[in-house]
Amino acid sequence: MPDNYCTPMGELHQQILLLFSIPIYAILIPVEILLSNFRKHKFYSWKETVMNVYLNLLNAGVDMVLRLLVGLTLLNFFFSYHLNISWHPVVYWIVLLFGEDLLFWLEHFVDHRVRIFWAVHVTHHSSPEYNLSTGFRSSVLMPVYKYLYFIPLVLLNFRPVDVIFMYSATQIYGILVHTQYINKLPRWIEYIFVTPSHHRVHHASNTLYLDRNMGMVFIIWDRLFGTFTAENPEEKPRYGINKPIDKPYHPLQIVTHEWRELAKDLKKGNSLTDKLKYLFFAPGWSHDGSTKTTKELQKELGK
Repeated sequence: MPDNYCTPMGELHQQILLLFSIPIYAILIPVEILLSNFRKHKFYSWKETVMNVYLNLLNAGVDMVLRLLVGLTLLNFFFSYHLNISWHPVVYWIVLLFGEDLLFWLEHFVDHRVRIFWAVHVTHHSSPEYNLSTGFRSSVLMPVYKYLYFIPLVLLNFRPVDVIFMYSATQIYGILVHTQYINKLPRWIEYIFVTPSHHRVHHASNTLYLDRNMGMVFIIWDRLFGTFTAENPEEKPRYGINKPIDKPYHPLQIVTHEWRELAKDLKKGNSLTDKLKYLFFAPGWSHDGSTKTTKELQKELGK
């Protein structure tokens, strides 16, 4: 029988997530703000923090609608065709955790390597600050397509409500690594899990660090697929994006600025092929070589 997010089990999942997320919202962020100001690190500013909250609320509104109307409807449809796999309860949750995290890595990789998806995801990277509130700086339109990535899980007999629960749970972990207050963790943790050090690399705009460390919980996918880079003590991360936004605090432009740039590039394309490449090739690709992709920039750097 199709399961949905309005069942008692779905309600229980929501309550569990709320219980674990309260400390993040109500304790950790205020503590980090106080430490930042007390130690004069200036990790927070009012404008950027308000913008992070604003973008999170926009994303939450879109996600609330699409999770019910699209996400669960889509996943329930494919769940009706699932393979007849009988999972042991413990194995079920372990495989779901690793499977969901792998599919998140794939989604994140595509978001960075395909221009039209980068236009959605860039919002999360656009702040020049890096702190716990940056974790809430959501890509507003990502709920439009993110549920497509979970189809393999429901085909393997993972219930849609559990898939969405696991995604939401791992996002809580993903928020916690957005901090500059934790340096390196023990080596075995750094080898297996995404850590604040790894994720600082991901948010950096230094050429060396671009498009690296895509994982949410596990860094093993980046090590396996060649997208891992360790934080270099001699290369301090510069946060934000390399192309400045004209009006970084404009409530509409902060969401649409890359779409505007993409529209300009589409007009420059000399052929349909060029226009399609602007849409689906890596950010920075240009028909005349006037701009460069991350791979091209890192090749010049010798990385």
